[in-house]
Formats: sequence, C-alpha cells, structure tokens
Amino acid sequence: MKSNYKPIGSYITRVEKRNSDLKVTKLLGLSMTKEFRETTSNIVGTDMSVYRVMKKWQFACDFMSPIRVNKLPVVLKMDDEPNIVSPAYPVFEVVNKETLDPEYLMMWFRRPEFDRYATFKCDAAIRGGYDWEALCETLIPVPSIFKQKEIVKEYNTIVNRIELNNKLIQKLEETAQAIYKQWFVDFEFPDENGKPYKSSGGEMEMSDELEKEIPVGWEVKSFTQVLNLGGGGTPDTTNEKYWGGEIPFFAPPDVSESYYSITTEKTITEKGLKNCSSKLYPKDTIFVTARGTVGAIAIAGRAMAMNQSCYAINDTKRNSKFFAHQLTIDTISRLKNEATGAVFSALVTRDFDGQKIIEPIENLILKFDVTTKGLYSSILNTEKENACLSSMKDLLLSKLATIEN
Repeated sequence: MKSNYKPIGSYITRVEKRNSDLKVTKLLGLSMTKEFRETTSNIVGTDMSVYRVMKKWQFACDFMSPIRVNKLPVVLKMDDEPNIVSPAYPVFEVVNKETLDPEYLMMWFRRPEFDRYATFKCDAAIRGGYDWEALCETLIPVPSIFKQKEIVKEYNTIVNRIELNNKLIQKLEETAQAIYKQWFVDFEFPDENGKPYKSSGGEMEMSDELEKEIPVGWEVKSFTQVLNLGGGGTPDTTNEKYWGGEIPFFAPPDVSESYYSITTEKTITEKGLKNCSSKLYPKDTIFVTARGTVGAIAIAGRAMAMNQSCYAINDTKRNSKFFAHQLTIDTISRLKNEATGAVFSALVTRDFDGQKIIEPIENLILKFDVTTKGLYSSILNTEKENACLSSMKDLLLSKLATIEN
C-alpha cells in the first residue's frame, strides 16, 4: 500500500440536519449512475420533517444497495438549491476542502472498483450492507490538493465535452425529426418548384384506411410490406469458441440515450454467428427491443448480430435507412399508445403487421435520405467521439489508484 493512501473517515463527517421546519420541499432520489433523480416514492401522509436536508458539496448514499445490485449509489450535490433525501440515506461532507476536494472524492466513488469493493465488504446478514464504519475505513490515495484539483479539472473537461456533444446530438436529432414531420406528416415536402406541397395546392386524395387525405400517388400499406423485420438468436453460452470475438452482439441492455449503438456488452466470433439464428445486420439497421424494456430503439453504428429479444428493421428495397428509422419511431409510439392501460410485455410480428403506414412516392424517400444524410452522419461521428471520450474518462478514473504527488 502506498504511503499516500488514507482512510476516508479521516476527511469526512456525518451531517444530521433534518427538515424539521418543512421549508425544503424538493425531494430527490439516488440513481445507480450516481446522480440525483426525481423520486418515485409515494409520500402521501409521510412525515417529511424527518427527511435529511442537503446543501452544496454534501454527499448522500444508500448503503443497502451493494448487497442487492452490486453498486453503491452515492451522489455529490453540486448546486445551491437545498433538497431533501430519504432519512434512510446518510448525508456527509468533507471536513476541510483544502485537504480533500469533494469532486476528487466523488471521482473515487465513480470507479467500478469502488463498487466491487463495497459489494465485497457487505456482510451476509439479510439486511447487511456496506455501512458508515466500512466507508470510513476505506482507503483512498490523497495527493496534494493541487494535484487533486488538477485531476478534477482534467476529468471535468472530458465530462463537459461529452455533455456539449450530447446537446449537439439532440439538436441534430430534432432537426431530422422536424424535416420528417414537415414532409411526411404535414405533407409540406418540396414540390417540383421547391414550394411546400400541401399549402401550395398540391393534389390530395382521401385514404379510406387512414380516414384522412394523403398526397396523390402515395400508398397505404402494412409496416411489414414496406420494411423488413428480422429476428436474432444467441449462440450456445457454454461454448467459449462462440464468444469474445470481433462481432458486436446487440441485446436490450445495449440500448442507451444515444441514437446509435456503437459498442455492445458482449461480442461473438464468426463461429458463434454461424451457430445461431441471427445474421450479421448491416450498419444503420434499426434495433427494437421486443421483451423486457419493450419498444426501445437504437441504430446500429456498425455491422452487428442480435439476440432473440429484439427485432431488426431495415429497408433493403431502397436502402433507405433513415426513412425506415423515422417510420419505426412512429410505429412504436402508436403501439405504446394503443397499449395504454394494458400489459405491454412483448412485441410480436403481428403487432407490426397490423400497423398501417404511408409509403410516399419513391423519389421523395430518396430525396429525404439525401437531405438528412449529413445530419445522421454528424450524429454518428459525434457519438463515436463521445465513445472515445468515455474511454478516456474511464481510464482517468482507473488511474486514480496509482496517483502520486
């Protein structure tokens, strides 16, 4: 053990401020990603005076989680607005910020190795967990405050860049969706003179199936008449020759807030692909989760195989990847609306086949692809940059264990 490792308990102290005057009403929970979240607890009739009040630079944690989910939710409050948390969550703070930077300590808490350590320290009792005493005994490297702030600055530079990229991606997504809505929902696509079709007097006709007007020449078909629906499969999990290869293997856990899925938790080999019912789906295939978290959508950022809990959707007739993506979003949204009040536990082929969609004239679909190609290319490139930045962030966290003055 290096000499600069110190017990956390030497630098932190418990905070026991309660909401006795009921002045603080903002109640927050703790997420598994170590961030605050809006609480989902039913607080009707609850005595809120016993809840713990938090202020800036204070931590809250849930000591019971490691024994259940192998993670210790711990969050550092970074804003000035007071909030309250459950009385079950201990609140603590750094005693002297000139000795230990709270953000540096939070970086240590974000390390996967810390979660594994907390899980290891849990006892075997039914309600056992990583407790206050165990936290205080945990050793961390404490270099000079100058070095700590240097590390925090480097880490925040990466995090801020990722956040900036995410905002850019959101704007690009919104632009692509706005173009889709303007063209294929409002029917204001550019006519032969470059003017909005419907408002410029474009010819419309009534669709009996949709009970609304659509542009002349457009057709109404079932989803599976326009787009291809593919399935997946999983190689034998006991055969080591099938796993750990170069082929990404998409599954529901790989869905994220990002449009594109670039990496996957698991990979398979060529032998694994040949020995399962999945095929290698090309880049830009749309994946839709069919079980578990039903209806989540991702786009393949590269060629991928897929497990049996998803559907793969593409438009091989025209190779129109992005139009297919927009149609899939619309269809999933309708399916979820139709399932309101019912159990939406799984998607089957007939769910898609029963959805009626509009198929525009061919040249307009291709024109849409050309118009949005740059947007989606920018989204994918920014996603790839974020993946590299995330790897850098993880590397920086892992190297904390070897930090010297």
